[in-house]
Amino acid sequence: MKTYEVIAAALLTEGVSHCFALLGDANMHLCTKLAEAIDFTYLRHEHCCVAAATAFARVRGEVGFASVTCGPGVTQLSTALPAAVRARIPVVVFAGEAPIKKAWYNQAIDQRPIVEATGAKYVALHHPAQMRTQIRDAFLAARRNRVPVVIGAPFDLQTEAWSGPTEDVLTSLDVIGSSAAVLPNPKDIARVAARLSKAERPIILAGLGAVSAKDALEDLAEKTGALLATSLPARGLFAGHSFELGLSGGFTNDAAREIFAEADLILGFGTSFASHAADAGRLYPNAHVIQVDLDPKHINQGRQSAHDTLRADASEAAKALSKALDMQHGWRSNAMITRLSEAKRPVLPKTKTLSPQAVVAALDDVLPKDWFCVNSSGHCSYFFASMFGRHQENFLTIREFGAIGNGTSYAIGAARARPNQKIVLFDGDGSLLMHIQEFETMLRHNLNILVVVMNDGAYGSEIHKLRADGLSDHGAVFGRPDFAAMARGFGAKGDVFHTVDHLSDHLKEAAAPGLTVWDFHVDDTVPSSQIQRAHPKKETS
Repeated sequence: MKTYEVIAAALLTEGVSHCFALLGDANMHLCTKLAEAIDFTYLRHEHCCVAAATAFARVRGEVGFASVTCGPGVTQLSTALPAAVRARIPVVVFAGEAPIKKAWYNQAIDQRPIVEATGAKYVALHHPAQMRTQIRDAFLAARRNRVPVVIGAPFDLQTEAWSGPTEDVLTSLDVIGSSAAVLPNPKDIARVAARLSKAERPIILAGLGAVSAKDALEDLAEKTGALLATSLPARGLFAGHSFELGLSGGFTNDAAREIFAEADLILGFGTSFASHAADAGRLYPNAHVIQVDLDPKHINQGRQSAHDTLRADASEAAKALSKALDMQHGWRSNAMITRLSEAKRPVLPKTKTLSPQAVVAALDDVLPKDWFCVNSSGHCSYFFASMFGRHQENFLTIREFGAIGNGTSYAIGAARARPNQKIVLFDGDGSLLMHIQEFETMLRHNLNILVVVMNDGAYGSEIHKLRADGLSDHGAVFGRPDFAAMARGFGAKGDVFHTVDHLSDHLKEAAAPGLTVWDFHVDDTVPSSQIQRAHPKKETS
């Protein structure tokens, strides 16, 4: 056997089920061998390979796998990798390396410092005697530490006959095994329960780490009279609940912020209380904050994020707290139900042209709730995140690195993870143009995607910030590209919208298999509430 064949076999034993790839000298032998056993999505840009694998991993709940070539293939990953690092998504990337036996190679570069600068791990396969163990350990690091790992192997070494050992190696799943839930310390439960019993306006906040504890959290909220809220990645977990408050963080709407400001206790499960998730502490300034997590931290991202912590599995902690408490009224009432309902009602600004809020409200009414939604990054993502009634399992947001341009890749990864669902990508014009070549990938692989573009003809965040500071927005305004025409140029379907009237008439076309693009030309003078709070207009004399 060739060495690349042994590497391929080792990857299969680690459970790799799909590969997002762009072939080059350093990975084409391995990928061709792997393609005999698993499905591949061949993309047009290396960044998109890793970003798609990142979304696939988040949606499917397994380690994502991608492959790119060495040198320039690796340098293209410097945005995709930190996005996965910040979101703590396990991805393994096989990147190859330059030939180890050549004195000079034009694409040679020291890949390790580039990869490690992003926060990802790097593993170099240079010795056959260690290769299969190193591959196992790469997946072990990805699974255990929830971090992306890049594997490099010189491509001349890959094509040599295998000279390493032939005995079986334990896989990362064998090493990890199954783990029991972490039970809370009774003393911690007593302490937190005592604090909860005194709270009059508690809010239970769920992050992505508490998704499986939904029922237990709802029971605890009923016992304590608490409202229910989520971090952005877990948005929609409590969709439809009478006492659902919505998002916690910078994307919290103005009406919900008023309620958060009244809270006297925030009990967070499976959430890191990152700066954005708490709006840097401004969201609930009068609340005592308690974090329940497997790895709780009082200090996070340069600020005290919690006053108290409880180390435990989210579900077990919630059940134990429910048992320890008597029924409390909290701030649950019919009046609060009315107030929460009003907080979810879209507020449509008066504009001469189509507002972002009007687009989102119309889409929320028209798009089926069982379609899988992917929210990209950038200014428009604030508006799309305000959709209500869409459950967490059908809504993906990865924006911890704040990078635009990932939307097309995330939609591709979601489409591969959910092949039987319609995927809806919400994106902005500036973000979509960064990797619009992937329209061809979507069509070539027959992916079932509706792309919704909020087209303001500019980089939205930048123009509103520049205008707020009284500066020229010239460098961030580019005019409105015709995405519908671009879609048709690729062979897809596309429409331009200047109104949301009769939007349902277009739904049948969008529901059909394939790629459809809806291009909404929106008013560029409407900033999000988040931008208005962070960048108020400066008074001019």
